[in-house]
Amino acid sequence: MKQKPTDDDTSLSHETVAVVLQVRDGALQVLLWQRARAPYPRRWALPGGRLDPADTLERSIRHHLAAKVDIRELSHLEQLETRADPKSRRVTTAYLGLVRSGLDPAVPEDTRWHPVATLPPTAFDHGAIALAARERLRAKLSYTNLGFALAPETFTISELRDLYTAALGHDVSATNLQRVLLRRGVLAATGKQRPSGRAGGRPAAVYRFRSADLEITDQFAVLRPPSR
Repeated sequence: MKQKPTDDDTSLSHETVAVVLQVRDGALQVLLWQRARAPYPRRWALPGGRLDPADTLERSIRHHLAAKVDIRELSHLEQLETRADPKSRRVTTAYLGLVRSGLDPAVPEDTRWHPVATLPPTAFDHGAIALAARERLRAKLSYTNLGFALAPETFTISELRDLYTAALGHDVSATNLQRVLLRRGVLAATGKQRPSGRAGGRPAAVYRFRSADLEITDQFAVLRPPSR
């Protein structure tokens, strides 16, 4: 009987991992699990595992996510990059996964959300992979409709602005965001309004994304930080 490989096996292996991102508590956060054994005991790692030769890459990472961290509420999943580590003899294919704001997927006790801006000590090169995923997300928020994968089904422009601010890492003007996304045809008004808060003011219009499929809306656009 062929012996099942373990994490300690140093033979050439291919694994898939996922950088699962969500805006939580006003910050872009990534899902990590804490390793219990060598190598890198007690360090934090991206969810994933060995690639079964019978699986495709995407089926593999979806299987590992469902089995290890019970993430079945992904709003978007795309391949990020493949890295080879000659020391550990591991080939790692990483995916970027997004979860809509407001959802709270069930995760095991050894798994937690961490702000990407303040990552804990990570295993292997998983910290660098998480940062690469953040940069991919930031780039695509500029020239695609990928905001649909971070936002809830419906939202106000102010709520959407807060999500973009958290993901991009800089302030975003609600007025400019509304103008740009409406001009690109990305948003649709629902005809509903959010009641005024305690501070008063006019009720806020409620919007939704027209599509939940990734689309390039302006291939030359960049959402830059405000000038100082």
